[in-house]
Amino acid sequence: MEKKNLDWENLGFGYMTTDYRYVADYKDGEWKKGTLTADPTVQINECAGILQYCQEVFEGLKAYTTEDGHIVTFRPDLNARRMEDSAKRLEMPPFPEERFLEALDEVVKANAAWVPPYGSGATLYVRPYMFASSPVIGVKPAEEYQFRILVTPVGPYFKGGIRPLTICVSDFDRAAPRGTGHIKAGLNYAMSLHAYVTAHTAGYDENMFLDPATRSYVEETGGANFLFVTKDGKIVIPKSDSILPSITRRSIAEVAKNMLGMSVEERPVKLSELEDFAECGVCGTAAVICPVGKVVDHGREICFADSKDTIGPVTRKLYDTLTGIQMGRIEAPEGWIRRIL
Repeated sequence: MEKKNLDWENLGFGYMTTDYRYVADYKDGEWKKGTLTADPTVQINECAGILQYCQEVFEGLKAYTTEDGHIVTFRPDLNARRMEDSAKRLEMPPFPEERFLEALDEVVKANAAWVPPYGSGATLYVRPYMFASSPVIGVKPAEEYQFRILVTPVGPYFKGGIRPLTICVSDFDRAAPRGTGHIKAGLNYAMSLHAYVTAHTAGYDENMFLDPATRSYVEETGGANFLFVTKDGKIVIPKSDSILPSITRRSIAEVAKNMLGMSVEERPVKLSELEDFAECGVCGTAAVICPVGKVVDHGREICFADSKDTIGPVTRKLYDTLTGIQMGRIEAPEGWIRRIL
């Protein structure tokens, strides 16, 4: 199979129209048979629930070309289950897990020419999403929905490769106590856009959001989870009911404990204890793992000794192991890799 003629090693992290996308509709109380389409446009009524009351959930995962030339995805069953949880929270009909996985296989196969080659540093970003498609004017759930999967080849999420980020403590809250911070809904990301632009305008790479109840504990950035490394090499992962349950973060914890023999602790992390850590990083599907060199808390600079100038040794080991699994260089735990081609 011939790949598209793209400069794979210099791709940005942006949208590019590919050949096919998957579409399925929910009508009359059931999900209808889905199909592939070459049309990238979405046609909906002007009063559709997504436009009026933001009933929408989504996922993000990647397809990779492995060292031996196969095309695979990484733990997509967890994306299917998380999307189901998100849909239930917004009173939307969950898309069945098995159909999610079948649709994923179908759309990636159809766009195999867009999957970046091994060693290019690029991947095929896969975006499943679901939205309310029928008209609704009173505040209530819609009656009809559409599930879609689009794919687009992308380069690294953060420009300039693996370099330490500078992050500021945000004055804004990402989520509310007992709210929707733990689900992957577009409305959560819309709520973080002003904070994101404010941070970028001030020269920072990202925000550090604090817990909305007391504003004293670390939560996450607008699009990734935090992890910390103590001076004696223990990995500490912030725990909170309003943090998105990241599949990358979960995988890192399992890799660290079960494959690398590291100590992992998931607990609330106070902002006041950041000075005690040797390394800091952010992790997620888009970013994978990226080091954080400095956190700025309203003029007070908190530097991490082992990751202020480059990726720290523990973070590097986690990054190399996780990407090694995804790219087929390291044997994966059972069930982690779904081979498509």
